[in-house]
Amino acid sequence: MKTLELQFVNEEGKTVRLTIDEPREHVTQTEIANVMDVIIAANVFPSSGGDLIAKKGARLIDTTVTQWTFA
Repeated sequence: MKTLELQFVNEEGKTVRLTIDEPREHVTQTEIANVMDVIIAANVFPSSGGDLIAKKGARLIDTTVTQWTFA
């Protein structure tokens, strides 16, 4: 399973993370930066430390899960 984690800085200087499960394949750094700019400008994701004011970073996390079921 892949997750895209967007990292922002809020007015208190704290990191705020938004995650997107199963992002589309081959998303680019430029596309991610543009979307993050739109999120900041739209101001639709509140945080306890105030508005999101800057981009901090982003990372694509690829997790492999192995599950065993026992009867």
